[in-house]
Amino acid sequence: MEKEFIISSIKSNYDELEHSIVSQLLLETPNHQLTTGTYRETIWMSLFKQIIPHKFSIKQGVFIMDSNGNTSAEVDLVIFDEQYTPYIFNYGEICFIPIEAVAVVIQCKSFTLDDKNLTDWVKTIDELKTSNNSIARLATSIAINESVPTQKSTRPIKILCYLAEQKQDQNAKNRGFDIELCAIKSKLNIKFNDTVDNLYKAFINLNFHQEKNDCEKELKGIDALKKISLQKQFTVKDNNLLSFIFQLNQLLMLINNPLLFPHQSYVDLFNKQTDNENPS
Repeated sequence: MEKEFIISSIKSNYDELEHSIVSQLLLETPNHQLTTGTYRETIWMSLFKQIIPHKFSIKQGVFIMDSNGNTSAEVDLVIFDEQYTPYIFNYGEICFIPIEAVAVVIQCKSFTLDDKNLTDWVKTIDELKTSNNSIARLATSIAINESVPTQKSTRPIKILCYLAEQKQDQNAKNRGFDIELCAIKSKLNIKFNDTVDNLYKAFINLNFHQEKNDCEKELKGIDALKKISLQKQFTVKDNNLLSFIFQLNQLLMLINNPLLFPHQSYVDLFNKQTDNENPS
């Protein structure tokens, strides 16, 4: 097969997939708002399953927690690293995923957006804190707590998915999401907040969430990230979905060196609750 034909066929395939996804999202279920909402979440989930590496899992309708006992509002879709941090705490049918495992949080809305509710929801994500209380074997040593040579603090990429009849809402930065995906007519319009509009900002915002420090200055090549724009260097002309695949996965690679799981911090959390219930 000729090279030009192969490339053209791949692009056409993603064009068709984009049109199919948007058509399904815009399909109405008369008089069944809850059913329609759940159906749309499933469609968004099927899209993300097709474009992220298999090392990640996706769950629908879960809560995120940290080792301080803080819990997020319900999250429509969570992309998390189950291979590295295989802990999901269950309470009946409700799932709680530790913040250390979470790479992406996604909220799925219809045509009507309530900015206050969305910003309140984002706040429950931003308030979660990762822990450094980790112990692991490295190649030549045992890493304990602060000596672990990996990210000290991360936060998830925050994505808002919604529908529009006319044109995409331009208030992304007022709601606190990093990316907004808008399904309109036969296209997915993609808007990046200024938190991730170049790779330097994305790296700093995603990896140094809890406290800003000078650690990033020690990393080789970090200044070069300032010149790399997600929208300019990672856009495939006339193909929004294929562009988004490269853009999202590039962001994931900036947090791809995972946090070591802080087992002791979660043990302390559960023990603290036991002590509170059974004071001496």
